[in-house]
Amino acid sequence: MKNKHIITDPKTGEKRCTCFKRCGGCQLDMTYKEQLDRKQQKAERMLSRFCKVSPMIGMDKPYNYRNKVQTVFGYDSRRQLISGIYQSSSGRFTATEDCMLEDVHCTKAVLAFKRLMKSFKLSPYDAASGKGFVRHLLTRYSRATGQLMVCVCAVGSAFPSARAFAAELNKACPELASFVLNVSTKPLPLSLGDKNITLYGSDRIEDVILGKRFIISPQSFYQVNSVQTEKLYSIAAGFAKPAKDDVLIDAYCGTGTIGIICADKAGRVLGTELNPAACRDARENLRHNGIENYTVVNEDAGSFMHSLADGTTHIDTVITDPPRAGCDRRFLESLTALAPQRVVYISCRIESLERDLKYLTKNGYKAKAIQPVDMFPHTVGIETVVLLEKN
Repeated sequence: MKNKHIITDPKTGEKRCTCFKRCGGCQLDMTYKEQLDRKQQKAERMLSRFCKVSPMIGMDKPYNYRNKVQTVFGYDSRRQLISGIYQSSSGRFTATEDCMLEDVHCTKAVLAFKRLMKSFKLSPYDAASGKGFVRHLLTRYSRATGQLMVCVCAVGSAFPSARAFAAELNKACPELASFVLNVSTKPLPLSLGDKNITLYGSDRIEDVILGKRFIISPQSFYQVNSVQTEKLYSIAAGFAKPAKDDVLIDAYCGTGTIGIICADKAGRVLGTELNPAACRDARENLRHNGIENYTVVNEDAGSFMHSLADGTTHIDTVITDPPRAGCDRRFLESLTALAPQRVVYISCRIESLERDLKYLTKNGYKAKAIQPVDMFPHTVGIETVVLLEKN
């Protein structure tokens, strides 16, 4: 595959993309060392009042790390089929055929799918006219298992010549383990529907993190940087330091990853997650790994914590990995009422983390360690793990 946008400095090996200003996928156009320095300075500026901020953990090779890629299709001015990136912030579509963030297996699958769209006369969906079939393409790849998922999100369930299409896609991508048709009529771009139809292989792929196996379905929430995820979860598990009699809560547990990693050393784990699809995946992951001391509760984390804060349930450690908005006030109030000895806070947005640390440190907790991890090179995102202990 010939790169059209990526330039590599022959002296340093650093890469940069010539469509940086048009695309928006990358937000930092500087050397990787400069990126890490910038992020470290921001982390220290916002969090050092709570305790010392450890040096950020970066990547040895900060390229092609995204194991999940979403691609949209359209036509150019000459009615030629093009593929690229949809920017939710602006509603614009940038045509690209390569990306220094995307896993190369995902990029290869996108180009193969686009070529087959032409051969099989599949047209991209146009929301204005209501015509077309393919809304977007979701690709996922596991470096640990070598399995590739291709999920085509479409407006209907009638995929023309699906068997022949799948055979050709498998020829182009021998690592293909799952080819799924997702039917969606949701108005928002890049939104998956609830109905999946398996066209080839399985309806899922598997990944391995710290020796535990996890299933990934099209709708699964899963960290997009596998290399840094192992580092992140190792730090979180080390901060939690579960003992054989400890009761641990895995709040906003998603598919149960961090709780499952900690379960072998804990006495009991309670996972809470509002998304029912994620709960189903979490329970499947528990069976997959033979974990019997972990219970998944399909409930809002704040409500669940509130129900436990009646003084009858002793909790030793709470691990919380909330969405970008951070923990809501109800959750934080319930957490301080529950009063676990340790809180391990995994944050993907440093602004909401700063706000929540202010609340926790004013209500009985002290930050003991702050470890930023660069999960998203070439973007402004900062992932952080914080250990808090009760005063």
